[in-house]
Amino acid sequence: MLTQPLLLSLAAIKQMSAVVALAASVQAFQAPVMRSRTVQMFSEGDLGVLPPLGVYDPLGLIETRDMRRYEIMEIKHGRAAMLGFLHVIALHAGIYVPGYLSTSANLKFSDVPIGCFASLEAVPTAGWLQIMILTCMQEAGTGFASKAQTEDAEAGDIALDSWVRYDDPEVKTFKLNAERQNGRAAMMGITGCLVHELLGVDALYPTGGLGGAAPPTIF
Repeated sequence: MLTQPLLLSLAAIKQMSAVVALAASVQAFQAPVMRSRTVQMFSEGDLGVLPPLGVYDPLGLIETRDMRRYEIMEIKHGRAAMLGFLHVIALHAGIYVPGYLSTSANLKFSDVPIGCFASLEAVPTAGWLQIMILTCMQEAGTGFASKAQTEDAEAGDIALDSWVRYDDPEVKTFKLNAERQNGRAAMMGITGCLVHELLGVDALYPTGGLGGAAPPTIF
């Protein structure tokens, strides 16, 4: 039972400010605006238009915005969120990449704490610079196994031609919709993990898990 009001500490406020600043900086790496001559409308059966919401547009953006750009942004953020949420699950399960995160700092991957913010703070500055460079390269189409997004390509199709493409329309639609849905769930999931930690509870087990703490690792 809580006996004191739940207050965010100064450190938590600083962490939230860092997240907001990072989100703002991501705007610089978003997909370029691709102007279309006609407004792109959506209907039941289109990619990403799925039950139970269907065409969900409470702000009326479809009729006023370039929705192709928003589609690309949603896919991109969904992919990043899926990687982020898998990161949280892996650390809580005790799964670490072998070797050193930083040899100069004598920091192993297994030394990284499991907290969302703590794991971010554990990465040295040089590591963040490498992440930013790779992000810029991926965005420009010069990164690992990727190419730049073009207007004639489908939204989110930045993989090289050597990657698997699905010829069966039904299989392709299922795969693309699954990616959209998983990305949407992951964006909600990683946001929930960050909020849980800011409130002072475990990212994956906010109600206390087993005995008031997260369950033991499985590895």
